[in-house]
Amino acid sequence: MTNMSRRRAMIGAATAAIAAGVAVTAKAASFGNPDGPGEGAINARNPQDLTDPGPQNPALANQFPSIQNPPATDVNGMPLYWSSFNTAHKRIQNGGWAREVTQSDFAISTEISGVNMRLSAGGIREMHWHQQAEWAIMLDGNCRITTLDEQGRPSVQDVKAGDLWYFPAGLPHSLQGIGSTGAEFLIAFDNGTASEFNTLLLTDWIAHTPLDVLAANFGVPVEAFRNIPLHNLWIFQGKEPGALAADQRAAASKKGPPAMPVIFSLAGSKYVRQTRGGHVQIADSTNFPISKTIAAALVTVHPGGIREMHWHPNADEWQYYIKGKGRVTVFDTGPKALTADFGSGDIGYVRKGLGHYVQNMGDTDLIFLEVFRSDHFAEVSLSDWLTHTPPEMVMQTLNISAETLAQFPRDRPDVMPE
Repeated sequence: MTNMSRRRAMIGAATAAIAAGVAVTAKAASFGNPDGPGEGAINARNPQDLTDPGPQNPALANQFPSIQNPPATDVNGMPLYWSSFNTAHKRIQNGGWAREVTQSDFAISTEISGVNMRLSAGGIREMHWHQQAEWAIMLDGNCRITTLDEQGRPSVQDVKAGDLWYFPAGLPHSLQGIGSTGAEFLIAFDNGTASEFNTLLLTDWIAHTPLDVLAANFGVPVEAFRNIPLHNLWIFQGKEPGALAADQRAAASKKGPPAMPVIFSLAGSKYVRQTRGGHVQIADSTNFPISKTIAAALVTVHPGGIREMHWHPNADEWQYYIKGKGRVTVFDTGPKALTADFGSGDIGYVRKGLGHYVQNMGDTDLIFLEVFRSDHFAEVSLSDWLTHTPPEMVMQTLNISAETLAQFPRDRPDVMPE
């Protein structure tokens, strides 16, 4: 029997059993792997095929049920697209901590690197700049951010949970935790190799410039620099700043503020899609004009819902999971398919053009970010494609009825059920 004949026979048997009210076993209900040889537990014949008597770490293995027992539709393998801040080393200093996941740790992530940082109340990430653009979202608490653009126009702003900031490459800035709880945030750089541990720091530059040059540059005596730090501060404990308005007045320039705001409330933005299954909010250069190299979506999937099958034609997708439990299958040519599980603090990465979905596997909302190295958000929905192609083409390709096709969602719901 051919693979196609076997598959049709299995579908027919399952359908007949359901119609007759007969309980259907997992083996009868599954298509199995459409390629040979069959993969997945459903294709095992010897009970020992499913045992694992060797050394184990159950605490770790149990977090990845889809890796330990993949669906039978997974095939041929592909580079692992899972990573996590939960396994990243923390650099802890007086004033806060940071941890990062770059391409050095996560080989597949070529376009985006990520940093998770915590600043205590008054904790300061010292004045610095990067050779890459910095995009960030506040996860908890409050933070005061400062920057200066290339025309000498300053910005001093306070941000809260759900707010974004964006600093174009090369622009100097600082970050400070404020309020009773300080701040925690996620940073994404538009380069997979970028590291928060390797930035251009104010203290380093001052300490490595001849004293006579410092004196000439700032118009003060050499003795004024007697007490400068000889080693960089990176993160340090500072005094909590005063009122925002006072800092804004003190930093003001006659040139005014930057032409484009450096902050945006993603959590407070309108839903671009809302269904019974959840909702999607988007920030890119169309509504956050300064963000020229990073586009992002904040996705909420309710229990039982699924971020529909889709792909992104313009950029790789870097995912950050904020809350809940998710399952993802990524599809590539070959065919190749691999399923993985994600929880809070985990990172996913899907290469440009590869099909995928995100399914809520828990009993609470699944909330995650989709981040792209692009000036705009773009995606292609599978259901949208199939319902906007001549019906006969779709029915003949998938061997489905007109009645089935008529039930497919139209016009890109993003999150199912509609």
